[in-house]
Amino acid sequence: MSETSATTETGEPASRPRKSSWKYIGPGIVVAATGVGAGDLVATLIAGSKFGYTLMWAAVIGCVVKISLAEAAGRWHLATGRTLFDGWRSLGPWTTVYFAIYVVVWGFIYGATAMSSSALPIVALFPDGPGLKFWAIATGLIGLVFVWFNRYAVFEKVMTVLIGIMFVVVVYVAIRVVPDVGASFAGLLPVLPDGSLLYTLGLIGGVGGTITMAAYGYWVNAKGWSNSSWMKVMRLDNRVAYITTGLFVVAMLIVGAELLHASQIALTSGDRGLVDLGKVLEDRFGAGTAKLFLIGFFATSFSSLIGVWHGVSLMFADFVERFRAPAAGAQQAEEHAGPAVTERQQRSLPFRAYLLWLTFPPMTLLWLDQPFGLVIAYGVLGAFFMPFLALTLIWLLNSSRTPGEWRNGWVSNGMLALSGLLFIVLCVQQVRDLPW
Repeated sequence: MSETSATTETGEPASRPRKSSWKYIGPGIVVAATGVGAGDLVATLIAGSKFGYTLMWAAVIGCVVKISLAEAAGRWHLATGRTLFDGWRSLGPWTTVYFAIYVVVWGFIYGATAMSSSALPIVALFPDGPGLKFWAIATGLIGLVFVWFNRYAVFEKVMTVLIGIMFVVVVYVAIRVVPDVGASFAGLLPVLPDGSLLYTLGLIGGVGGTITMAAYGYWVNAKGWSNSSWMKVMRLDNRVAYITTGLFVVAMLIVGAELLHASQIALTSGDRGLVDLGKVLEDRFGAGTAKLFLIGFFATSFSSLIGVWHGVSLMFADFVERFRAPAAGAQQAEEHAGPAVTERQQRSLPFRAYLLWLTFPPMTLLWLDQPFGLVIAYGVLGAFFMPFLALTLIWLLNSSRTPGEWRNGWVSNGMLALSGLLFIVLCVQQVRDLPW
């Protein structure tokens, strides 16, 4: 693949290979902050409360699976100079049909979910203030204004602050409950207690596994990384992201095991489970720890909100651009990805239209029960996305669309195949659990 002589945001020529360096890290922090939502933390807490430390090994495997998936998405962008949707489009029109339906239905329901999740800890912190709907609408509007008027550099800094708050709070709570170090290491041995299969699969595949993994390549481009000279940097960045995610999962498993498992305390499923945990923490450690935890809960939820507002809007903007333009050939690759394209897309009409779609139509769901048919469509389309991502990445990265040097080796193929199989099993289970 030919490389350009353009300069990046660091002022260095884009053709010179970079050494992996901590100073470049950013997109990985963004994808970690976006991918870990309040619902993921509750699912991990419940796994810890039911099985103690026994499933710690599943959290570690999940971390490795996510590293492999995000690395593949980032490698596609850097090795080919083409966006992920550009690659999907080259596989046939079925990908366009699926993504078009998915991104519209998913955005409509996710918008309401993200706003409610961000509002819950605020209501718990200020019970005498306005209600959930007020704060949900307020967080949605704040997210809209923030993403509308800020470019990637500011967005990344804010996400770094939010994940810093998340990390400090979650680790602090895990330390306060006094983890059993011996049991933690014993939990690294792969064991499946009775009734734990679905919790195990959920731990491996759930935390940090959303459409934001596909957005990683777009954030890589927005950072100024546009060709294969950035490959080592991207890989370090990606590992930092999912090791951080793994630490979140381990910390929440510890809290579930120590605080809930021994006392047989049950949490409400979904985001409200974290409000329950706040009450448990208040009873055990006092109001100060409970309030600190609720601040961490807000950072977790709001980082997911603005991450999706930015990342999925970028994907939608690229989708519209690719849909309007003829399929890109290899000789056109450098025109279809990279920081200049991403900067333009952040100011584009499709980017802002999808921002509005994520914000305003979902507000109607705050007053209504989610329509049955919409819940079914959301569940089916969403369950299929992660297998779709894993299997299409295998296809793209083993074909002539990718320069030979950067195609999958046996390790990458093995990890992507494993993740694809895992997500297919989870997909079937999610669809079976829907309220048909």
